[in-house]
Amino acid sequence: MYDVKWIRDNAIEFDKGLQRRGLEPLSTQILELDNERKRIIHELQVAQERRNSVSKDIGQAMAAKNTTKADALKAEVAQLKDVMAQAEPEQVRIDKELHELLSATPNVPKSDVPEGADEHGNVLKSEFGTKPEIAAPKHHYELGEALGMLDFESASRMSGARFVVIKGQLARLERAIGQFMLDLHISEHGYTEVNPPLLVRDHAMFGTAQLPKFRDDQFSVEAGRDNQGDSHLQHWLIPTAEVPLTNLVREQILAESELPLRFTALTPCFRAEAGSAGRDTRGMLRQHQFNKVELVSITTPEQSSGEHERMLGCAEKVLQKLGLCYRVMTLCTGDMGFASQKTYDIEVWMPGQDTYREISSCSVCGDFQAQRMKTRFKNKAGKNEFVHTLNGSGVAVGRALIAVMENYQNADGSITVPDILLPYMGGITRIARV
Repeated sequence: MYDVKWIRDNAIEFDKGLQRRGLEPLSTQILELDNERKRIIHELQVAQERRNSVSKDIGQAMAAKNTTKADALKAEVAQLKDVMAQAEPEQVRIDKELHELLSATPNVPKSDVPEGADEHGNVLKSEFGTKPEIAAPKHHYELGEALGMLDFESASRMSGARFVVIKGQLARLERAIGQFMLDLHISEHGYTEVNPPLLVRDHAMFGTAQLPKFRDDQFSVEAGRDNQGDSHLQHWLIPTAEVPLTNLVREQILAESELPLRFTALTPCFRAEAGSAGRDTRGMLRQHQFNKVELVSITTPEQSSGEHERMLGCAEKVLQKLGLCYRVMTLCTGDMGFASQKTYDIEVWMPGQDTYREISSCSVCGDFQAQRMKTRFKNKAGKNEFVHTLNGSGVAVGRALIAVMENYQNADGSITVPDILLPYMGGITRIARV
């Protein structure tokens, strides 16, 4: 979320950034609203000051038994009340309109983000590994169903489409993947493990920009209904641990010496996938519920670009240790997320689909989320500045499971366990039908 003062001082840069995202310039509309807001606030202040002054004069006139003057002053107070009664609702209306406009305005991309309208404008940054040679590779869902360890039918009976029941050795493999990632980021990459709430309130979702724009993509939970059946307690199921991890520092003033802060969590994530009708309906690629290891960093402005590259390297290390082939794409202006200034996507090779699929996104958000959360740090000069926030998947556990299944599949339908996961598998080296 952008500060109006920054927009006023950087109107050309702001509008150019929006145009790079394919949006119309907004600085004129925003500044006109802000000017009107300031005019009304000034009008109210002048009226209030005059009302206070006149009220004192009324007392003096009454004490002097000057009823004529007192009546005239009372009439002026009544007129001032009318002026204020008309101006106050107008201020509320403009405040709301300005807030809604700013809340719905995306972050401005960095200057080095490539131009493009959609995913076709993304630019290859790097590649790692060699695609495995597999004769007639199967999809993960074919492998899992043949093993009797992926059960979409039972999940559908319980919960509907886009859910799955994972069983037996495959369930253990998924658990092993998540535990391996978490251990790696804690022991080698210096992240602090967090076990956060899975339910959050509106202000937390607003802080990381899931609300209001992406309301339809979220699952809401209501509880505690009163006698009239109205809910007085609403939460949101987290779409990603980015929400609670980033909000750990909301409404705080941090010391510069504390930064960077690095948090990680392995949590279930919940997404309505409202805009994904007809996409990836087979298998586990796009689920309403999935597990993910999240990485979040809180930094100074000077640290954030370097931290972005570091975070990308942490996510890459997961796939390297799993022995998976992948590529890194720099997202173009038309494909990057709402809160992002710059995003790298890691796409892992999926033999069953004969294509690369996203398994991680690492984004630097500048102070966009910090302004929404009111999170600052005190710099060396003693001045309060907004922090910068970053988030990345480190990585999506479900998609990593898919990648392991497809890349490590054998001709007999079994799945070889990658060496890095063996310590978590209790002696199981190959997933096979029992």
